[in-house]
Amino acid sequence: MNKEKITGSEALMLALKAEGVKTIFGYPGGSIMPVYDALYDYTRGEKKAFDHILVRHEQGATHAAEGFARVSGEVGVAIVTSGPGATNTLTGVADAMLDSTPIVVIAGQVPIGALGTDAFQEVDLVGVAQPISKWSYQIRHAGDIAWAVSRAFYIARSGRPGPVVLDFPKNAQTELVEFEPQQVDFIRSYVAYPKLNPDAVREAAELINSAKKPLALVGQGVELGHAQQELKDFLEKADIPAGRTMLGLSALPSNHPLNVGMLGMHGNYAVNLKEQECDVLIAIGMRFSDRVTGSLKTYAKQAKVIHLDIDKSEIDKNVKTTVAVVADCKESLPALTALINKNDHSAWRESFKALDEQERVKVIEPAIYPTEGPLLMGEVVNAVACQAPDDTVLVTDVGQNQLFATRYFKYHRQRSICTSGGLGTMGYGMPAAIGATFATDRTVCCFMGDGGFQMNIQELGTIMEQQAPVKMILMNNHYLGNVRQWQDMFWQRRKSFTKMMNPCYESIAQGYGIPYEAVTDRKSLAAAVEKMLATKGPYILECAIKEDDDVLPMTPPGMSVNDMMLEI
Repeated sequence: MNKEKITGSEALMLALKAEGVKTIFGYPGGSIMPVYDALYDYTRGEKKAFDHILVRHEQGATHAAEGFARVSGEVGVAIVTSGPGATNTLTGVADAMLDSTPIVVIAGQVPIGALGTDAFQEVDLVGVAQPISKWSYQIRHAGDIAWAVSRAFYIARSGRPGPVVLDFPKNAQTELVEFEPQQVDFIRSYVAYPKLNPDAVREAAELINSAKKPLALVGQGVELGHAQQELKDFLEKADIPAGRTMLGLSALPSNHPLNVGMLGMHGNYAVNLKEQECDVLIAIGMRFSDRVTGSLKTYAKQAKVIHLDIDKSEIDKNVKTTVAVVADCKESLPALTALINKNDHSAWRESFKALDEQERVKVIEPAIYPTEGPLLMGEVVNAVACQAPDDTVLVTDVGQNQLFATRYFKYHRQRSICTSGGLGTMGYGMPAAIGATFATDRTVCCFMGDGGFQMNIQELGTIMEQQAPVKMILMNNHYLGNVRQWQDMFWQRRKSFTKMMNPCYESIAQGYGIPYEAVTDRKSLAAAVEKMLATKGPYILECAIKEDDDVLPMTPPGMSVNDMMLEI
């Protein structure tokens, strides 16, 4: 007996429903209109399956999908139209690719009969997206929808996660099809979960057991692999101090005794210098970014390097590995823990404290507890961190606000940080925070500079409409602060086009109906933060920041980690 035929657009709804999708971020247009017509019925009434969040720009849709994915652990979904709608998503796709964030972008396209004719709003999306996505594919006929959607979600969420782009020509949206859900869980040419090599695990265990000064470098792979407890078991058994990458900050609680701080250009002093002293370096779910290693010519040359990663392409890409354990860390960490000895490295851990004290005195105390002068970014972050609930999600934009926020916030629970790491996308913060609020009922605090705030300022409309409870902390120094700092340090203080004339943010907040307060002195900071956190729904707290507030410590670009500076 033949099944009732439905349109390709409704088939897409059923395919998304089969994948467990409940939240969609999007923006309609001509070439995706049949899908939006079908979506009308699936967002209300008896067929209701989805909440659709109307963003104000397609880039906002992808960043919101990223924020949703990062906090929920599920695949974020964005639906947009063809041409500029599709190309507007590409920054978010590239961002998700570099930060291993699972999203699926579905974009309308002109009918296949019009492809190649330079039809209105035609763009070769598959060709453009291929180098910056995990998979891009054009659904040319309605009969391909079930397979393509299931395959897209499998690729996006499995192995090392990432973005998938589906190009959906209009003819496939309107064709009739007998829909039958499919479940793709195997692709012959795609090995999502490499088989664990027990010999590599034994070699790694031997190196760790013989180490006198082991150091673990913890990345976001631990969070993506849901291996936070496995990480703790491993570190605690062998008594190994652990530094965390920016994206891996919430993989290990801030107050864990083996946490020795943040890695990288603006990370903590001790852990960065100790990379140059350890005898065994254990990288777990991280990719040895240049912002972590500094100059590769001098990076950790004294150490035996063990690299645990699910993605074989990361092995030996930047840092030569002594032993590679290629597998999901959810599997590799317990296997390694079973073979390592119970150990005590207290003397090695104690050696971090003198360097920690130098940073505390020269950098941290002046940054978060100043007694005079204008407000500093560090003290604003600290004021929020001290009052925010322990399970708060930190979202940042990019720039000095990001570096101060990630340094001085506190992380108590997994999946507590959303920030743009690899691509460094200004404008990421506000839409990502919107997505985070739809992934959790936890408090979401979003730190932004005046530059990043204005990059996607239109998403205040989304916040207004949805009453998304984003606590926006705008740290306004009237500069593109990070570029200004580099100009001061490396370009003879020639501040070329980094000074910004800013609008009246109070008037903007008023226009969107969002509660607002400005803080210009530290006496009123704590009370303003308390009011923001107690207010239901969204809030903008604008803080007047010292114009030449600099982020320290800092490893100058291209220099060795040994050259990390505590003062300028």
